[in-house]
Amino acid sequence: MSENSLISKIEGLHAKFASIQEQISDPSVMNDMKKYVQLNKEYKELAPILEAGDKYKKMVEDYDAAKDILQNEKDEELREMAKEEVAMLESELPEMEETIKLLLIPADPQDAKNAIIEIRGGTGGDEASIFAGDLFRMYAKYVEKRGWKLEITSQSEGAAGGFKEIICKVIGEGVYGVLKYESGVHRVQRVPQTETQGRVHTSAASVAVLPEADEFDIELNEKDIRKDTFCSSGPGGQSVNTTYSAIRLTHIPSGLVVQCQDEKSQLKNYDKALQELRTRLYNLEYEKYLNEISAKRKTMVSTGDRSAKIRTYNYPQSRVTDHRINWTMYNLPVFMDGEIQEVIDQLQIAENAERLKESEL
Repeated sequence: MSENSLISKIEGLHAKFASIQEQISDPSVMNDMKKYVQLNKEYKELAPILEAGDKYKKMVEDYDAAKDILQNEKDEELREMAKEEVAMLESELPEMEETIKLLLIPADPQDAKNAIIEIRGGTGGDEASIFAGDLFRMYAKYVEKRGWKLEITSQSEGAAGGFKEIICKVIGEGVYGVLKYESGVHRVQRVPQTETQGRVHTSAASVAVLPEADEFDIELNEKDIRKDTFCSSGPGGQSVNTTYSAIRLTHIPSGLVVQCQDEKSQLKNYDKALQELRTRLYNLEYEKYLNEISAKRKTMVSTGDRSAKIRTYNYPQSRVTDHRINWTMYNLPVFMDGEIQEVIDQLQIAENAERLKESEL
């Protein structure tokens, strides 16, 4: 992509930005909440692109001016200053161009959303449940470090500890865009707590990360939902176990079933369950989009295939390996304590490289 092409794209976005500003202040648009929310979202997305674009445009102008001085100016002091500026900008401009190209590629519209994380013990019996609990703790620590908020929707504890299944929501800025890389099968190699002879076993847990559906993403008809109440069987004391506070919702047209028993209030459980149902229905469509992307990409960094083995946690060697990008770290205890940002950064770099390649085909 040439410099002129980049600058013309940036100028085109300035016109779009001005149009959005005008529409947002239009009273008729303000009355249409769905459109108003969408325009505000576009406005926020365009602002950082234009900021970087204007900086790039200024760098190109400065570079052209410095080159002009070198060609036409007789004053040696001015020529020396221009020479230094040309050298500096020649090293900085290519990196800035790559940044602009990445920003100009349309982001996945889901990236800004909150995320629903489902962790389930897979092959390995009790040890798989224990590992699912370890993964949940890892994500909880990471969420805490990022300053996000985590809410448990439902959980089913394993007989020897951990979880057969745990579902939670993570709330924060751009959560799904960061955590989506965790979807897939996580494999652990270690001596289980339940093993008496010290042999290393391989177990697995699956992680699914879904973008939380906004209220405007999908409309639910109450006539299509069957609501059942039951006593909570989870932890929480006598008041939870003796009241019908847990909620099960069945979406009759699709057959989807969700339940929530984490709150003592039936109303709060209903709201959480309704949000999860909306998210699951939305994700039926979103997975089609992910599968289309997967067909085009070779690295499969973020994909609709949640059965793919993505990472191995080897305790005897204190090693964690991400198989998608051949990334390995030899400090497993630190990784399990929530220090997962490095691998997420590397996965984002790999996906960005794929997106750049796609855009230039």
